[in-house]
Amino acid sequence: MTQPSVLVIDDEQGILETLRILLKNEGFDVSAAQGGRAGLEQLKAGVPDIVLTDVRMPGVTGLQILSAAREQDPETPVILMTAHTELQTAIQAVNQGAFYYITKPFSNDDMVAICRRAAEQRRLRSENKQLKQEMRRRERSGQVRPLGKSRLFLDVLRLAEQVAPTESTVLIQGESGTGKEVIARYIHELSTRTEGPFLSLNCGALPESLLESELFGHVKGSFTGAVRDKQGLFAAARGGTFFLDEIGEMSPATQVKLLRVLQEREAIPVGGTEAIPVDVRVVCATNRDLEDEIKRGRFRTDLYYRLNVIAIHLPPLRDRPEDIPVFVDAFMRRIAKEHGDEAKRLASEALDAIQVYDWPGNVRELENALERAVVLTKGDLIPLTAIPEKIRQRRAEPLVTERPHANPTLDVVERAYITWVLQSEGGNKTRAAEVLGIDPSTLYRKLSRYESDAPV
Repeated sequence: MTQPSVLVIDDEQGILETLRILLKNEGFDVSAAQGGRAGLEQLKAGVPDIVLTDVRMPGVTGLQILSAAREQDPETPVILMTAHTELQTAIQAVNQGAFYYITKPFSNDDMVAICRRAAEQRRLRSENKQLKQEMRRRERSGQVRPLGKSRLFLDVLRLAEQVAPTESTVLIQGESGTGKEVIARYIHELSTRTEGPFLSLNCGALPESLLESELFGHVKGSFTGAVRDKQGLFAAARGGTFFLDEIGEMSPATQVKLLRVLQEREAIPVGGTEAIPVDVRVVCATNRDLEDEIKRGRFRTDLYYRLNVIAIHLPPLRDRPEDIPVFVDAFMRRIAKEHGDEAKRLASEALDAIQVYDWPGNVRELENALERAVVLTKGDLIPLTAIPEKIRQRRAEPLVTERPHANPTLDVVERAYITWVLQSEGGNKTRAAEVLGIDPSTLYRKLSRYESDAPV
């Protein structure tokens, strides 16, 4: 069994030596610091299982030690040693989170008993935290996986589950509305940081000046309107995950500051001079081609490689049509619950229209369309007329039917064959290109042209 560690802080060398010998003989791993300043330095190096500190010391007091220890780890039990004349201060400290106080002079038995109780509390809280994390992981391993059953999406989930327990930075790429934040949250919930916060920020939603303040914080008076110090999100997300959405919208100046945070693991508030330690797992997302942005001079190469440690490509909904019925069922049940009603059904014509539409807005557009249809339908069956017009009109005409064109052009035949191969490979463009015997970039260009030629 690991020995519980104790940091003893007192400005009197004799008391330090006495406590060191006493607690070491009772099975504790003891380190000592003479004075409050030395104690703070040792706390920066790592928080022990227990902190035992005198209240009155020159320079840095025991109350400041209490505050510093709890800021680094709120679960750390802090025991205060105090004289009778300082009882009121000690009681106040207990109200602020101290584990216990003991008055000087104290008996050795009392001191050992208090330290053992503190060590037991620390052990129980640590075990309880680990148990909760394990229970949450078990719960999420089944029902709480993000929606989707297509082979493409299941590949994404497997990669997310594989990288979640690591500390690696993740870059999620995909079109708007594909569910990039859902995957980011899933990674957080399966990570060792699941008990910490999950904070997100859309980098394209704020002007550059406000974005820097949100990310790194600012000090009072650093700019007009900065009437007080503000904590940045990197500091607020301590111990958790920080999700930076639409990272491609970030200005070059802010990119430089973000790069420093990732390299040095510290952030300097706007207008400040002192760096603040950063302890977060960073997950980013973008709907832009960052390599193309680099070529255009709009994104830093060094930042790209810092972010792109683990890349996850989230395919659009049109490439995974098998997922559409899954989303329809889940969204219909959720919408019905929110409206306090029974879940409605889609008429066959309405369902057909939904399944053949290419969903440029992806999952978000599908959810909005279904909610609109539910609101506009009075009965239990949602008709085709309740579906938005652009979806009704975008009825896909199959390129290959039982009655093909009498004289199909080469372009029609090529489209038909490419479409058939792509469907046969479950929408996987890389495998389809291999079957077709063409370069993937050629396939992407052809598919892009087919989409641009389609009627709107």
